[in-house]
Amino acid sequence: MSTSMRVVELVRFGDADTAFAPRELPRPTPGPGQLLVRVEATSVNPLDLQTRRGDYRDEVALPAVIGNDVSGVVVGTGPGADDFRPGDEVWYLAPVFTGQGTYAEFHVVDQAVVARKPAGLSHVEAAGLALVGMTAWEGLVERAGLRVGERVLVHGGAGGVGSVAVQLASALGAEVVTTARARDHEFVTGLGADHTIDFSAGDYVPQVRALGAVDVVLDTVGGDTLSRSPEILADRGRVVSIVDIADPQNLLAAWGVNATYHFVFVSPGRAKLDALGRLVDQGKLRPVIGAVLPLADVAQAHTLLEGGPTTGETRRRPRGKIAVAVRR
Repeated sequence: MSTSMRVVELVRFGDADTAFAPRELPRPTPGPGQLLVRVEATSVNPLDLQTRRGDYRDEVALPAVIGNDVSGVVVGTGPGADDFRPGDEVWYLAPVFTGQGTYAEFHVVDQAVVARKPAGLSHVEAAGLALVGMTAWEGLVERAGLRVGERVLVHGGAGGVGSVAVQLASALGAEVVTTARARDHEFVTGLGADHTIDFSAGDYVPQVRALGAVDVVLDTVGGDTLSRSPEILADRGRVVSIVDIADPQNLLAAWGVNATYHFVFVSPGRAKLDALGRLVDQGKLRPVIGAVLPLADVAQAHTLLEGGPTTGETRRRPRGKIAVAVRR
């Protein structure tokens, strides 16, 4: 049996077409409480794009393997790792900025953050749900405390996190408003949105106001969302943002509605995965996979997520997630 593995390493910060290189590295060995997982699939997230560009260069020593979503099969266990056995199908979100990410054939991880993969999901689907699903769960459930009957605005309902958040909010019994381009309205309605707003056709605020105040805003797009949310919030409304904010925004208007703001950088954990898995089993949640590429084409996956040219064409960013089939 080979003791090496294929990886795609980040060797320099910058554009996707020059940042990555294929490598053969030694297969890792699990330590105490750890699992060795054969990676069947991973995915590409906005965090990966930011890391590649160098936004977190102080956190990442090059060369590094990046990537954080995993769906795969346990092939080895370290001392004390008794929760799983070789052959178990698992999924998880790997800790960030370790340099030992998931653009690789094998990955070592602490068993505490690993869950059993829902039987109804393929490895590609599971890898496309881990980070975005946990982000939506932490934002809407753990932070905002979204309740039955409340009205929630999900910005960017056709995107990776947004497409999961729309489904999750609907499953929780909320009235779901989402912003999306007109071409995506039928799609997001199929996910469970009650109201759709074309953000490209004019100011979304008057359109939301016409529906009534919202209790929760989930920001997946950035821009001036934070400063404008008080214009549509009910009293004691909550705003959850998953977007890096480079420039200060004036939140003085938030005082007028007693708003609470939450900023989410999701953390790995089994409990969130198990909760998402139950919704999958109940038929209330499905990942949206917009494209699947092989491991060798990670750079192309980055370009596609950024909405740039791919294989000689200009393609718009796909709906949902871009997955990477490591074993293709």
